[in-house]
Amino acid sequence: MPQLPSLLKKYFGHSEFRPLQEEIIRQILAGNDALVLMPTGGGKSVCYQLPALVFDGLTVVISPLISLMKDQVDAALSNGIPAACLNSTLTQEESERIIRDLRDGLIKLLYCAPERFALPQFREFLRTLPIKLFAVDEAHCISEWGHDFRADYRTLSLLKEEFPKLPVVALTATATGQVADDIVEQLGIPNAKRFVSSSNRQNLTYRVERKTNAFNKLVHWVTKFKGESVIVYCFSKKETDKIAEQLCALGFNARPYHAGMKPEKRARNQSDFINDKVDIITATIAFGMGIDKSDVRLVVHYSLPKTIEGYFQETGRAGRDGLESECVLFYGPGDQFNQKYFIQQIQDPYQQDKRYEQLNQMVSYCELKKCRRKQLLNYFGESFEQDNCQGCDVCLNTQTSFNAAEVSQKVFVAIHETGGRFGASHIINILLGKNLKKIRDLSHNKLVSYGAVIDFNKDHLAQIIATLVEENYLKKETGMYPTLSLTHKGVTFLDNATPELTMDEPETEAEIPQPKARAATKTKLKSKLSYNQDLFEEFRTLRKHLAIKNNVPPYIIASDKTLIELAHFLPVTTAQLININGIGEVKAQRYGREFIEIIKEYA
Repeated sequence: MPQLPSLLKKYFGHSEFRPLQEEIIRQILAGNDALVLMPTGGGKSVCYQLPALVFDGLTVVISPLISLMKDQVDAALSNGIPAACLNSTLTQEESERIIRDLRDGLIKLLYCAPERFALPQFREFLRTLPIKLFAVDEAHCISEWGHDFRADYRTLSLLKEEFPKLPVVALTATATGQVADDIVEQLGIPNAKRFVSSSNRQNLTYRVERKTNAFNKLVHWVTKFKGESVIVYCFSKKETDKIAEQLCALGFNARPYHAGMKPEKRARNQSDFINDKVDIITATIAFGMGIDKSDVRLVVHYSLPKTIEGYFQETGRAGRDGLESECVLFYGPGDQFNQKYFIQQIQDPYQQDKRYEQLNQMVSYCELKKCRRKQLLNYFGESFEQDNCQGCDVCLNTQTSFNAAEVSQKVFVAIHETGGRFGASHIINILLGKNLKKIRDLSHNKLVSYGAVIDFNKDHLAQIIATLVEENYLKKETGMYPTLSLTHKGVTFLDNATPELTMDEPETEAEIPQPKARAATKTKLKSKLSYNQDLFEEFRTLRKHLAIKNNVPPYIIASDKTLIELAHFLPVTTAQLININGIGEVKAQRYGREFIEIIKEYA
């Protein structure tokens, strides 16, 4: 068997394997099935691309999106791996040429969609080829328990029925234990060895910000990352268009992406973003799975995501190259009502309950003042033992504390007086003494707690109530109407004559001024290596030139991390160049001379 580390360096430019990669590759080379759970940017593609180089035959990769296939084929070809994809965008002449190359053994990696695999004539054609491995990418799409179920993936149950002797590797970045069980069952690989890599993306910082002055906050963040690639996820097509338009009016280079656009315009906007012609893409969740872009520095969720799985996968688009990146979520209670409206339209009671549960999990993530990283990792069954992750708004918190005993008791009295039959919004309106019809009709304007709070506003009280739920003084029901009731701990506290309770001061919003048109100057990226910013920008310019010349996205030529290493180590020979992470022999031969010329001139 060839030396795997030497193949890794030659074709992928990496000096060592990432965690679990080598074990997964050896499992596949032994002809065994595998299920790989590895975070976005963790190196899943190497797990089947390197075996494809070792096998004397073809590896077939099932992939869900045409754009994703194209990216992966471009990346493989750039690394010197013979690859192709068969999809509906090809002309008949192009398809025939690829089929001839497959029959002549000139291709090592073939990408296709599950819809194509479902065609009997295509599977018949595959049986004529020397296939050695099937790889199922984005494997969570096969599970109804997952957040991104696609019915076409169910036809992949035919893999083991029609190709029983061939190994299957299923790969995904987001799967709970239940989804993982479903994947192996649907694919007919119950004995597949499971490889679960840590989902902890240490280079990502997770933040939840209250959705007040949301657009100003968004402007603050995209200004901080001016000139860098940014994805802004929105709730609706209308919101997507509006945010892009508002950003453009301020001089930012932004484009929308959603299912309501004409396909050619949507494809052009995505292409412009991938090729660094556009900095900011505002999108619905229709955008993302087809994006392999390694240098996204900021992912903003302008509205509440539907599920933890979806949120985690979408934030995973940031910092795939390992450089520090930010994930910011704007959360406001109003987002819940938008989602509940759509959940109410679901006819199946089971599916409706499931969606309510997913929504409540997402709300809890936003409201609980616990380490965001710990919450996410625990959700996917991974423990995180550190007291402070140093990479989320909770752990980086510098808020002062205050004595919350008095205001908490007032909250408890209001809940007790109303019999634990109402949600937070109604309780807050009572405490603030709001003159609302609902309150008058229920005679809640005559309660002792009516108008009892004058030192805190609605937003502050919502934060205080969320903390009381987190600390188990209050119980919050699930479902359409999440009512509040006192726990035993809350009742004991209410009965205490001299209670004590300390919590963080409620956050207070400061107005963030809207800047005028932005300059095109790039922000210096954070890195452990020192490097010259001007030289780095020269490399970026060269990368873009080479990308246009070779008709591939810039990040396929080299990642930002690779450019930083070039600007730090300053290699001036091909041998030195190959020591740079991300530059293999093929890339060094194709692009190395021009990078070396810039370095020599600089040195």
